[in-house]
Amino acid sequence: MPDDTRETETAASSTTANRVVFEVDRQLAQPLTPGLYLVATPIGHLADISLRAIATLARADVVYCEDTRHSRTLLAHYAIRATLRPYHEHNAETERPRIVRELAAGRAVALISDAGTPLISDPGFKLVRDAAAAGHAVTAVPGPSASLAALTVAGLPTDAFFFAGFLPPKEGARNSRIAELAAVPGTLVFFEAPNRAAATLADLRDRLGDREAVLARELTKLHEEVRRGTLAELAEKAESDPPKGEVVIVVGPPADEEASDATIAERLAPALETLSLRDATKMVADTLKVPKARVYDIALDLKRRQ
Repeated sequence: MPDDTRETETAASSTTANRVVFEVDRQLAQPLTPGLYLVATPIGHLADISLRAIATLARADVVYCEDTRHSRTLLAHYAIRATLRPYHEHNAETERPRIVRELAAGRAVALISDAGTPLISDPGFKLVRDAAAAGHAVTAVPGPSASLAALTVAGLPTDAFFFAGFLPPKEGARNSRIAELAAVPGTLVFFEAPNRAAATLADLRDRLGDREAVLARELTKLHEEVRRGTLAELAEKAESDPPKGEVVIVVGPPADEEASDATIAERLAPALETLSLRDATKMVADTLKVPKARVYDIALDLKRRQ
């Protein structure tokens, strides 16, 4: 690379760095007005935090977080010496009134989660509700979100989507919840523990049909991986090669024209004459690309009427 080109690039980098420093200094010089600040933090890559988030956390009178040990690492990385206090599902009932009193005393209070945007599958909405009801300012300092990061890299429709969080761990409640989501006219986004990913993908396949889907893990981190395929393919892959780290599952919307009950029954009738209930159900579900549980229920009804 020619020396003059290298010098030009170095000068450009220096200018950018100076602008960043100037912007942070400008914000730090302004007092933080009293109120509750919902501050998004990185989901993995520490550089994903916004300049405004850094300045807000540095000026807050107190920062509430899920785990003070975890959040202290982030704050230390940016030399932020804020007072940290825990706020999580186990102490929210007792801490919430305390925070509202702090707001009433004119303090600037920040709320962060372990990673990402506060309140997304984390405690906090009751605090926001109570703070707003008491007349205190509530301000979002937006930034990283695992659900949106996974949705945007999935390559699935984004014009309408539904964030479903974690599915219930118990089989009955889990299947009931999936059945409720089957008709949602948009892409579905789930969080899941890595050790349950294979089972969840299989349950989604059985209840939703073999839709297009994506399993994203370790988003923004060194070992980020995005697996694409159908729910059946992803379930098989997760069974043989279990994912590690934080997992987000994104499932495509239902087909525009799903087979009617009459069409399913029409396909089932001859299949049941030569196949077992289980095999006939699987064949018709795979052929029509409809949830296996729905086909099974129609098959049982046909059997009862024979």
